[in-house]
Amino acid sequence: MIHNIHGLEYEKIKNGKYKYKLLSEFKFELPFYFPPLSSNFVNIINEFLLVKKEYAWDGATCALDTEDFMRGSLIHDVLYQCIREGLIPKSMRKDADILLKTICLADGMPKWRATYVY
Repeated sequence: MIHNIHGLEYEKIKNGKYKYKLLSEFKFELPFYFPPLSSNFVNIINEFLLVKKEYAWDGATCALDTEDFMRGSLIHDVLYQCIREGLIPKSMRKDADILLKTICLADGMPKWRATYVY
């Protein structure tokens, strides 16, 4: 089944490691600075995060996968993967966490839940 939420087009997949896969490139304007980068799964150009088609992620780690969490979980997973792979500094982890909460709130998540997720 294809889902399209907040410009995020994805499908649920059956894979032991991942639950979702992008069906088209996803572009997101970052609200604060992340260093430019280019990799096989993501680019950061100026203030835009571009996640490439076919990127797979696992959704919420310790919470339910709901519509108000999908966009935040994708962006958070991408940024954490960039940190793990040394593409952006570990010092940006808190920025990625703050961004997750900000996106979830913007997508309609109740404040108490966004605070829990954070």
